[in-house]
Amino acid sequence: MRIADADIAKVLIDQEQIHQKVQQLGAEISCDYSRRLALNEHLLVVGMLKGSVVFMADLIRQIDLHCELDFMIASSYGNATESSGIITIKQDVKDIEGRHVLLVEDIVDSGFTMASVLEILKKRNPASIALCSLLDKPSRRKTNVKIDYCGFEIPDEFVVGYGLDYASRYRNLPYIGVLKPEIYIK
Repeated sequence: MRIADADIAKVLIDQEQIHQKVQQLGAEISCDYSRRLALNEHLLVVGMLKGSVVFMADLIRQIDLHCELDFMIASSYGNATESSGIITIKQDVKDIEGRHVLLVEDIVDSGFTMASVLEILKKRNPASIALCSLLDKPSRRKTNVKIDYCGFEIPDEFVVGYGLDYASRYRNLPYIGVLKPEIYIK
């Protein structure tokens, strides 16, 4: 048993379910982009740091195409659990004009951050841009965001693990778990 397991109310998505879904998403992305990419083009996979790094690392190993990687850091969190609605880009991607871009995110919650990031990137004239998110929490959505490749739709519970954190902890859990409320409600 891991030390962090004691803080988990329940496992929402186990390690095997995640593995199967990542394989499925990788195959779907490979199929879709093999038709879009010209002979010498590479898919540009952009990970939203820090939460997507575990998912992205597993996902790109399932994509059977030449991929280039880049990363962005964007934040809209005013405190540990609620979005402020104000987007800050802390790290940006290089030139994406004319590129096929796959944006990889850990979770789409309110949608504010992703909608803003997608709007910013679309203005840079990529050949295409798609969003792949491991988790979707539609009950919390405040703005419309199209998720092109979605792993799991989840209920409105505070989840951690497989890259998702609370106070910079729990990212290394191999599953998605619901955090006990007494951990984050003070």
